Amino acid sequence: MANILHSVPLDLITPYSFYACVEIPAGSKNKYEYDDEIGALKLDRILYTSTHYPHNYGFIPRTWGLDNDPLDVLIVSSEPIVPLALVRCIPIGLLEMKDGGMNDEKIISVCINDPVYSGYSDIHQLPAHLFDEIKHFFSVYKQLEIGKLTEIKGFKGVEDAQETVEKAILRYREKFPEKLK
Repeated sequence: MANILHSVPLDLITPYSFYACVEIPAGSKNKYEYDDEIGALKLDRILYTSTHYPHNYGFIPRTWGLDNDPLDVLIVSSEPIVPLALVRCIPIGLLEMKDGGMNDEKIISVCINDPVYSGYSDIHQLPAHLFDEIKHFFSVYKQLEIGKLTEIKGFKGVEDAQETVEKAILRYREKFPEKLK
C-alpha cells in the first residue's frame, strides 16, 4: 500500500496549488487521522461536543507543520468529500491557533474542481458566516475533553498561507530526505 504522505509527486505540491488528502468529510463528528507509519486512516475519537467539521479537513502530503505532523488543511467545498480522496486545492488563507499550547496552523483552501468555490482566491472573499463557523468550531471542538484547550489567534490572507505551505514543504524535505527520490 502506498503511503499518501510520501507518494504524491513532489511537483504537485507547491505553495500555490496542491493535492490535499481528506481525512474528515464535512459534517462529520468522527476525528480520523492518517497514520503515516502504517499508511492508513485511523479513528482517533468521536468529538465530545455536539459540533461537526464545517468543511472537509485533512493534510497536505509532502509537508510538515509546526505541530510535528503534516500541515493541516481545511477544504472549503459545496459537498462532503470521502476520506482518503486527493483533492486539487489552492490556498486562500490561514487560521493560526494554539492547540494544547503548541502553534497549529491550518491552511484554508478551496477545491478547484468545485464550481461554487473555485473562483475564490483570497479568504477575505468568503462570506463572513464561514469565518464565524470555522472560528467557532476550532474554539469549541475540544472543550469537553479534559485538559485539551485551543486558542484562536486569527486569520491571515493568501500570501501568508502560501508562505506557510512553502515552509512546511521545506520542513518535510529536511525531515524526510530519503523520500525525495
